[in-house]
Amino acid sequence: MKIVVAIEDFINYCVFEKGLSDKTKESYQYDLKMYKLFLDKKNITNVEDIDTKLIEMFLKERALTNEKTTTIAHNLTVIKNFHQYLYKTKVVKYDVAETISRPKLQKKIPKVISIEEMEQLLDIKLSSAFDYRNKAMLELMYGTGLRISELINLDVHDLDFVNCVIRVTGKGSKERIIPLGEYSIYYLKLYLEIRDSMLKGINCNALFLNNHGKRMTRQGFFKNLKLILRKQGLDENISPHTLRHSFATHLLKRGADLRSIQELLGHSDIATTKIYTHVSDEKVSEDYKKYHPRDHKGD
Repeated sequence: MKIVVAIEDFINYCVFEKGLSDKTKESYQYDLKMYKLFLDKKNITNVEDIDTKLIEMFLKERALTNEKTTTIAHNLTVIKNFHQYLYKTKVVKYDVAETISRPKLQKKIPKVISIEEMEQLLDIKLSSAFDYRNKAMLELMYGTGLRISELINLDVHDLDFVNCVIRVTGKGSKERIIPLGEYSIYYLKLYLEIRDSMLKGINCNALFLNNHGKRMTRQGFFKNLKLILRKQGLDENISPHTLRHSFATHLLKRGADLRSIQELLGHSDIATTKIYTHVSDEKVSEDYKKYHPRDHKGD
């Protein structure tokens, strides 16, 4: 089978069978385009002619161009998924990428802000409709740990105040139900009271609206967050993902179970959630010093 046909089949499979998001689809297409360009240079046009050595050569070439380890790791993940698909669909007899190890990544501890800083961020004076919207968005993001993409894609009907939950569509079109806290509910209700005044005659189901009466965009949220951070005297490098990390870290620090946090964040693998255990380790140390009878000599 021609490589170009195989890639098209694989992308269609990922989109229609696996529910790949548009953003992830573009990422897959880019990685496989780079892979195909490399294979073209080697005069390889059929998937049956690809072997393990060729894949290793491609990864080495990527490394020589000073690509980040994380980028190369993503390249390999896409290539592995591609060849696994070819093997499972019996296009090829062997999975030539199966034995290639992923490069070891240095785990970065997620950036978080303190509870005091979070309270400072959320201390927004409510004057205009946009203040009510911004307050509701930030309270909801910190109260639920939503990704920015999940937040802006919410519709009004995703809210369920009767059961105090919100329906969220995450990565891979996976749906999850997240409980709403009292603060989130209170400020969402305040915002909804003035939301209609922001529509400007446009029929829009989006929960959070921009100044044109349409769905809030990622760029719009980033811009608003920067302005709020500056106004509140906080670090302007705080990102929407920092709020998500802070949500998880503050929960864990206060004794929440890791599995519960995994469900709330929508992580498919608990290994992703375990990065927050650095805070748990800190808490264990603090608890030992505070409660163990033999920690303080002379007490």
